[in-house]
Amino acid sequence: MTATRALAPSLSLLEVRPSGVHGLGAFAAADLPAGTKLGIYAGRRFTAVQAAAMDWDRALTYLFGLSDGTLIDGGRRGNKMRHLNHACEPNCEAREVHGARGRLQLAIHTLRDVRAGEELFLDYALTVDDAEGPTDYPCHCGSLRCRGTMVAAPAGA
Repeated sequence: MTATRALAPSLSLLEVRPSGVHGLGAFAAADLPAGTKLGIYAGRRFTAVQAAAMDWDRALTYLFGLSDGTLIDGGRRGNKMRHLNHACEPNCEAREVHGARGRLQLAIHTLRDVRAGEELFLDYALTVDDAEGPTDYPCHCGSLRCRGTMVAAPAGA
């Protein structure tokens, strides 16, 4: 795929529709070169203290933890980015960036060229507490290198 022009970050680069992996998915609305910024993951923000006090035991969540301890809940005031499903061999990644006012944000970028109509995936690389294990978060991505779980691969694996 050859990029003939730079694509500005825009949620119009995404279409939300049923996914063969899970529920709704985000799909490329156009051919996207590697490194394309798709946009910023949006949602209600929680401080580390607020996040720790919340009961997150829901059937479906759109939570993204940041390195500063804050949490973004894409299910509350979120955008299309919340529909990126997990895959063990993702074609997108989330990068922490600082916004105009210095606030930590998550920008979603393509890792490789993506064809129009292709589903967009992140590796959730979940971290879980001792009461839970990898089997509590099964993966259904179907990739050749599927770990069988959305939990992060052990270090060195």
